[in-house]
This record gives sequence, C-alpha cells and structure tokens, in this order.
Amino acid sequence: MSTVSRPLNDEEVFSEMNKMVAFIRQEAMEKAREIKVKADEEFNIEKAKIVRQESINVEEQFRRKVKQAEVRQRILTSTLINKSRLELLRERQEMLDSVFAEAQTELARVPDNKDEYRKLLVGLCVQALEQLNDAKVKVRGRKADADLVRAAVAEAAEIYTKRTGRAVDASVADDPLPDSVLGGVRVSALGDRITVDNTLLARLSLSSDRMLPQLRNILYGQSPNRKFFN
Repeated sequence: MSTVSRPLNDEEVFSEMNKMVAFIRQEAMEKAREIKVKADEEFNIEKAKIVRQESINVEEQFRRKVKQAEVRQRILTSTLINKSRLELLRERQEMLDSVFAEAQTELARVPDNKDEYRKLLVGLCVQALEQLNDAKVKVRGRKADADLVRAAVAEAAEIYTKRTGRAVDASVADDPLPDSVLGGVRVSALGDRITVDNTLLARLSLSSDRMLPQLRNILYGQSPNRKFFN
C-alpha cells in the first residue's frame, strides 16, 4: 500500500526556507572568511614586500649618502692638506729667498775690500781662461772695477801661461757689465759665441742651486720621503 505525500503547509514551507537561508548564510560566511583570510595573507605578503623593498631603498640611500659624505670628507681633507703644504712651501721659499737676499747683500760689499777683491778677480779670470782654453779672449767687468779688472786680467794671463805653457791674448772689452752683477767678470771667446759667466751674481746663483738641498736640510731637517741623497 503506497503512502501518498501531502503538500507542505505554510509553516513547514517557512521552516524549510529558513533552513535553506541559514545554510546559504553559513556558506556565505565561510566563503567570506576564506576570502578575508586569503586577502589578509595577500595583504601581509604584499606589505612585507613593500616593507622589504623600502628597507632596501633606505639602506641603499644611506650607503649612497655615507659614500658621498666620505668622498666629500676625502676631498676636504685633501684640499686642506694641499693648502697647508702650499702654505708651508711658500713660507719655506720665502725663508730661502730671504737667506739668498742676505747673501746677495753681503756679496755686494765684497768689492769694498780692494786687495781681497783684486785677488778674487784674478782667480775668476784664471778659472775662465782655463775653461775657455782659447788663444784670444775678451774680459768684461763693471765700469767701477775697470782698473782692478785690467790689472787682474794681466796677472791672470801670466798665471795661465805658466800653468799651461800657452800664451793668451786677454783684453778688456769696451762695453762694461751693469752694476747689477755685483762684481766679477764675464769672459768670452770666439766672438762671444762661448762665454764663462764669473760675475759675483752668477756665482751666487750657481752656489745657491748647489747648496739648496743642504740648506733645506739645515733649515727644515731631513725629509722623511727622500730616498736618494747627493
């Protein structure tokens, strides 16, 4: 015998609908939770990426700024060192110039002692004659030293002949040297093509060049960077 189903009444229909709504709501809530969890995970992952990238950017900027600061510091240090070195070199050069200026002042007084100056002129003339080693030379001196130079040339020619066994025609030129040479002689041969400058100023300059390293050591001490010595 079969059972005939009866239609649901309103109350039962309403109850079934409520169950379906509750089920759908539950499904929706679970789905929403899943979406939220997934969204939170993706957000946290993306957030971590952004934070990591920003950290990298900040570190890179920091390193770049530190490097720039180090470069500026090196440039500043180098500039200050160079400035100090140049200032020291300038002061040292001024001191050396002062020493040679004093020497030049003292040298200008040499001709005041006529006897000693005449001997000096003879020695300078003999040295020039031996360097030129020519049969005919012209000797120039200052106008103020004309008499002393003539006497010195004659004596020097005799000394040269005795030493070498060769005669020399040594004459005093008509055009004198300027007073700025301080004294001494300038001897030339072969039509002035070869000249020995034995003026006092030239000898001071030559001595200055030779004595400069020694004078620097005396004034400033030995340089720790110097590896070779004369």
